[in-house]
Amino acid sequence: MLQKSFITYLTHEKRYSQHTITAYQKDLDQFELFIQASGMDITEVKHQQLRDYLVELMEEGQSENTINRKISALRSFYKFLHRSGEIDQNPAVLIKAPKIPKRLPVFVDAQKMDHLLDSQHYFDESFPSVRDHLVIELLFGTGMRLTELLQLKDTDIDLYSGTIKVLGKRNKERIVPINKQLINQLNTYIELKKLQNFDNNLLILIVTNTGAAAYPKLIYRIVTLYLNHVSTNEKKSPHVLRHSYATSLLNAGADLNAIKELLGHASLAATQVYTHNSIERLKTIYKQAHPKA
Repeated sequence: MLQKSFITYLTHEKRYSQHTITAYQKDLDQFELFIQASGMDITEVKHQQLRDYLVELMEEGQSENTINRKISALRSFYKFLHRSGEIDQNPAVLIKAPKIPKRLPVFVDAQKMDHLLDSQHYFDESFPSVRDHLVIELLFGTGMRLTELLQLKDTDIDLYSGTIKVLGKRNKERIVPINKQLINQLNTYIELKKLQNFDNNLLILIVTNTGAAAYPKLIYRIVTLYLNHVSTNEKKSPHVLRHSYATSLLNAGADLNAIKELLGHASLAATQVYTHNSIERLKTIYKQAHPKA
């Protein structure tokens, strides 16, 4: 009952994304099983039980990112219970998250992406191929997140003004400009989708071969398939194309605040991570070009 109230709070008051809510729900379910095995109720938890749980996660080999997300879920949950008067003290206050090693965002060079998207070798005129082409174009051409892509509707596209309305985290809308190539690709796809005569009237933009709404695994398969042609990076995902979009803009001289708005970041700190990629690129150029390097 308490978990249900907490999830309702995250959904309607905090306006968390469905992806985050689902993750938090799973994290809390897992923690509750751990606590029940100790014969305790989730409202009886003290700092020591939380520490024991985190030790168990570490012994299982869970990654720092996963553990930090679980800590975030528990902190939010117990803060909610404390504010609601369900518990007298918040046991999660003193919990410390493990440090995450700093990693530069993985991206694909803009020239390689241009080669992929402009080549006639990788795509044909069939509906699945045109859709796949559009998926790559949208992710690299707008920097949108996977969840944002999946919930795009036909009505979010303004081909006349060359913009897309994107619904981001916490239902925050932003308008993203698109280039002429992407406008043409959208036109082609939308017209071809109409010709498929699917048995539904879905307003969702990206659909499967049968007209159903696209799903995460489909987008991952599409991205992995085509990035394999141009990238040797081990990581190939929709988020890599988001990183590639941001890095390309920064390398071309775009203002960091503008990139922040285009990506839908809540703070500039999240955007500044891309400056490290730009600095690494400058270092490479320096080593190649300077006689004293």
